Formats: sequence, C-alpha cells, structure tokens
Amino acid sequence: MTSTVMQCPEDAFAADVTVGLTATRKSIPPKYFYDTLGSRLFEAICSLPEYYLTRCEASILERYSTDILGHCDSDICIVELGSGSSVKTRYLLNAASQTEFRTSYCPVDISEAILNETCRQLGSDFPSIDTRGIVADYTTGLEMIRRPGNARLLVLFLGSNIGNYDPTQAKELLTAIRARLLPGDYLLLGADLKKSSEVLNAAYDDPVGVTAAFNRNLLRRINVQFEANFDLRAFAHKAFYNGDKGRVEMHLVSRKKQTVDLKKLELTVQFAEGESIHTENSWKFDMDQLSGLAKAAGYSRVTSWFDKNGYFSTNLWAAA
Repeated sequence: MTSTVMQCPEDAFAADVTVGLTATRKSIPPKYFYDTLGSRLFEAICSLPEYYLTRCEASILERYSTDILGHCDSDICIVELGSGSSVKTRYLLNAASQTEFRTSYCPVDISEAILNETCRQLGSDFPSIDTRGIVADYTTGLEMIRRPGNARLLVLFLGSNIGNYDPTQAKELLTAIRARLLPGDYLLLGADLKKSSEVLNAAYDDPVGVTAAFNRNLLRRINVQFEANFDLRAFAHKAFYNGDKGRVEMHLVSRKKQTVDLKKLELTVQFAEGESIHTENSWKFDMDQLSGLAKAAGYSRVTSWFDKNGYFSTNLWAAA
C-alpha cells in the first residue's frame, strides 16, 4: 500500500478572480470555495438537516456499493474527482477491499491539506488499497491519472458536482472524462434531481447561517491570498431556486456602494449597492436529461440507483 499526494503546479485562481471581478456580471467559479476552511465549512453544511444531498447519496452508496462494483469484474482503479474527505467513498472502498481483485484509489482535490489528511487516514484504514492523491482541479487531474496495468477505471463524480456546470460545460467536462476512458471503464455520476423549491431553497440557505459563512469564506480567501480588503459583513448571502433555468443560484450581494482593492493583483473593483458576485449554480436534473447527457458525451447508461425519497440519483455510465 502506498499513500502519496502528487502536486499540480498550475494555479488559475488569480486569473479567474481577475476575469470574474472585472466582468459586467461579476462571478467566481465555485471550485475556489474549497480551501481548508471552506472544506471544513462544507463538511458542516453536509451535516445540516436541510442539506439532504449528502445523506441521500451516502444512503445509496451504503446500500448499493457491492452492486456497483459488481459491474467491474477485474482489477480496478477508482478515481474520484473533487474527493474532499472521501467520507462517502469509504462505502465503495470497503466493498472493494473485500473482493478478489486489486484496487487502487486516486482522489483528486484542489485542497492539499484535506487531501493529505484523507490519504493518510485511508492508508491506515484500507492498507490493501494503493492510495495516491492528486492536488488539482478536475480537468488537470484527469491529465495526471495513470492507469495501473490493465485495471479498469471507475471515475467517481459525486455530490452532484456536475450541477455546478451549465449544460454546455457539463457536456464538455463529461466528454473530457470520456476521452480518458477505454471500453470497459465506467463513470459513476451523482446527480441531484428536480424537486420543490421549498426543499431546494432550505438546502442552500440554512437558518443557522453555515452556508452563508461558506459563501463569504471565498472573499476571506481572496483577502488572504491577494492582499484584498473585502469586508465580509458588507456582502449578503443570497441563494434561491430559479425554476425557469432549473438551478439553484448562490450570490454574494453588496450591501452598499463600495470599493475593494486587491493589491497583489493590482486590481481595484467597484461595487454598486445590490450588485452581486455570482458564486455558484447548482443545476437539477430529471432522468431524461441525464440520459440525454450520457448519450451526448459518449456513454451508455448502465443503471441508476435512488434514495428512498427519490431526491438523488447515482448513475453508472459505461464508456461507449
């Protein structure tokens, strides 16, 4: 068993912040939520009663991991994009450790601190599984993956992270993943399903304010990394389900007219009162949309599993 982390040298944070804050409609990609504190805050969100996604997906993996791995009847390399602390993945790793086949696990995450801690813990808990982490975003991480021998790849894209991409981007990302797969490889895709706005709004705007802190932490991270002077109290968390577009939107809304300086980027940004930074979209799906997305990106749908309420789907797609 080996437990190591490979470092990705590329960092596009500065470029994305510069482009996003100088656009007519300001935005920053949600992948930058996940520094060490952001990852911890997200873990706290996952334990909130309103945030059903993690519990629903975990219940699916707990119940069906053996069935999922039953489709992979050979040595297997499990690659997880956006792995975080790999809590839910433990169900799959536990099932894999009980098969006759060799298993390796390659978590890919943007947070080096979380990834290091996760790899150390998994190395202790699953000594028969070769664990090698990659510090990178999804697309860069995909390019760094090395298939061990003739093992099948099972790529995990869980947590409905696919919902952070608009339909065109989602197709492009899934196509890029497909390009790394061979016949006999699989993608396991977690996707949140459409449901009432009441359930969705509560999940992204909890009464305790943990999600608001998670959203504002993006500004704190920019302050630290780029010597900026964002006043976190001057930005309100706003999250709502946009039924026309089929997505939950998250924004940071300026409470007043203000100016923010980012010294390391030599950038000054003006905000009008009520102007927002769009920080996340979380698209919701129905099964017809998911089937269409699979076909468009070069997969064949094998099967899907659901939680008891039908809120969430875990979808196994084969490289077509």
